[in-house]
Amino acid sequence: MKAVQTAIKDLLIIEPKVFGDDRGFFFESYNQRNFAAVIGHDVTFVQDNHSRSAKNVLRGLHYQIKHPQGKLVRVAQGAVLDVAVDIRKSSPTFGQHVALELSAENKRMLWIPEGFAHGFLVLSETAEFLYKTTDYYYPEHERSLLWNDPVLAIDWKLQAAPALSGKDAQGKLFKDAEYFD
Repeated sequence: MKAVQTAIKDLLIIEPKVFGDDRGFFFESYNQRNFAAVIGHDVTFVQDNHSRSAKNVLRGLHYQIKHPQGKLVRVAQGAVLDVAVDIRKSSPTFGQHVALELSAENKRMLWIPEGFAHGFLVLSETAEFLYKTTDYYYPEHERSLLWNDPVLAIDWKLQAAPALSGKDAQGKLFKDAEYFD
């Protein structure tokens, strides 16, 4: 596995070593020792999540203001546009985001450390999205940024209006959100 630096420090694309032939493929999706080596420190994952969503479903931009979660995300089936927004006030990239396609085909993963809001848009007919988290889910601490906030100006590459949950449709504007120090 290797890490590819994005435009935001600490936000890393993880590329696994894939072994394939005419029978199919194999790759190690997670190895604690190798993961710690490529990100530069140890992390402990406490929860794995798996979601399935239809085309044009947009989930996010989510974060937990207390009990922040680092996330290692990937797509097992289909394709998504994955977005991480830096909401660390002390960061030189505060308010900036990275958007990239994650798919079953490219097998890329994204390491999103604590201090980021995260979301994704399903590009394929369906997508199965998997992610490991460094802390548990605490609904009372969950926050959501408005997916189409004009300050963030995220190009979601929409082909139609996104399908949103009620919570995501009511996300806060970036200027009104709670941030990390």
